[in-house]
Amino acid sequence: MAYVPGVALLAALVVGCSAGADGNANGADSKAGSPTVTPAPPGKYLTLPAPCRAVPRSTLKDLLPGAAELPGDQQDKVFRGSAAVTYDTDRKVGCSWKSDAPSATRSLSVDFERVVSYDPAVSDDDRADTVYAKKEKAAGLSSSATPGPPDENDKKGEGSETSEGSGKAEDPADTDTDADATGSAEPSPSESSGGSTDGTPGSSSSPEEALPSRILDNLGDAAFLQDLPKQAGSPAQHHTVSVVFRTSNVVVTVRYAEQPALITQVPDGRELQEKAQALARKLAETLSE
Repeated sequence: MAYVPGVALLAALVVGCSAGADGNANGADSKAGSPTVTPAPPGKYLTLPAPCRAVPRSTLKDLLPGAAELPGDQQDKVFRGSAAVTYDTDRKVGCSWKSDAPSATRSLSVDFERVVSYDPAVSDDDRADTVYAKKEKAAGLSSSATPGPPDENDKKGEGSETSEGSGKAEDPADTDTDADATGSAEPSPSESSGGSTDGTPGSSSSPEEALPSRILDNLGDAAFLQDLPKQAGSPAQHHTVSVVFRTSNVVVTVRYAEQPALITQVPDGRELQEKAQALARKLAETLSE
């Protein structure tokens, strides 16, 4: 009789544990039936193009003057390009070309980056937009909260032409119309870094004043152009133009540069920008096919 209460207590504990287990199971079932987060859609692009074959030979002949006059073997070597060293060609690839002519050296490079989001709540496109936005900010530009809409393409970030992308990143919204109309009143940083007061080639420096870095319209989902004339104090008249654009989950960067053989010669910044943009648009069309 003395052990009956103990046996009863043990039985009650067993029943309680069973009830608790059933409750947990029911709770798990109820959570499983609650609304779940739908995984974000994957990006459009699952692969990247072969970078050294992305630019047609006819385009390379135009971008690399002097290469077509080289002997056959040397010409083929120039147009073949040099593939960038990457550790994951499924995610990032690139290629570069260089042509030395008596009057100037021109170089070209293209880079493709396929962005993949590992957060199921964030799409590949949104992650790629973040990657693109960082590049845009580093160039001293801003296209507002949503990069690339038509009504935002006139906004310009000044100070990006000082050859330091992390320098001043002023983006006065009240100057976009004036900068688009003339392009010469606002980009004073490009004038100072472009060396417009460096002596004889005054006529060649005038296009520099009208070619600021800027947001581009009608190129991929978002795009910008960064114009980098020669560094202040440098005797070399090296001029680089970069065009960066995003299409879905791929970010493409085109860099086109010229360095004249003589320091008294100034590269034609307008020509460099036009050709870099034209190539970027061809690449965007090829990706969309």
